[in-house]
Amino acid sequence: MKILAVVSGEYGRRKARIIREYGPKHWEVHEWTAPASFPIIIDDPADFLPNALPPADLILALGEHPGIAELLPDVCKMPSARSLIAPVDRAEWLPKGLMNQLRGWLKEIGVVSVFPKPLCSLTETSYSLRGQRVTYSDPLISEFAHHFGKPRVSVTVDSESKTIASVTVERDTPCGVMRYIAENIIGRSVNDAEYEAGMLHHHYPCLASMSIDNDYNDTLLHVSGNLTRDAFAEAVRPYREIHYFKPEGFVED
Repeated sequence: MKILAVVSGEYGRRKARIIREYGPKHWEVHEWTAPASFPIIIDDPADFLPNALPPADLILALGEHPGIAELLPDVCKMPSARSLIAPVDRAEWLPKGLMNQLRGWLKEIGVVSVFPKPLCSLTETSYSLRGQRVTYSDPLISEFAHHFGKPRVSVTVDSESKTIASVTVERDTPCGVMRYIAENIIGRSVNDAEYEAGMLHHHYPCLASMSIDNDYNDTLLHVSGNLTRDAFAEAVRPYREIHYFKPEGFVED
């Protein structure tokens, strides 16, 4: 699979670097650095595009300005890309109205598009969470999501100390936070793993927005952190100690 990451700052470059380093070896990951500034109205997208772009099956829209989103249909046309992932990790980079317009523009030219909010909510069949969840069907996006998206890990545990002995990252986050947590949570108690994963997530740090998102009534940083915590909570569930509390005066039959 050939992937073109459209970037404009460290947010996108970090993700492109992680995908290039830890994605399947048969993937080709290229970058195009979009312009840093745009006028209020873009009359002709061609004025902001290069003469050519590398061949690509899948476009990763990782820009940090809404003007970049307006270029994406033309970006897809140049290498004849068939699919696009445009994450919403900060609403100011891809406002909802522009996202809906972009979805329509891409559909008109036969490009399948998904808009995971945040990017680490992406799975092989859906993206976003709770009432915002959307299902999709596209082999290229599903192949990407098999390796990067909603985090999933497995663990081995030291049976004597009940601490985490090793972690296997089964699906990484594109920003690399899951790999960072996996390396730094070794030796922590399985009973504390969920909490420790959340703290390490904040220390990385995550690049999602700290502003309250109206769809979730929470910050996307916290939404992303909860996905990380949930991944470790699920992984250590078979090893955790379960404590039962009895009310005062309780008598068993």
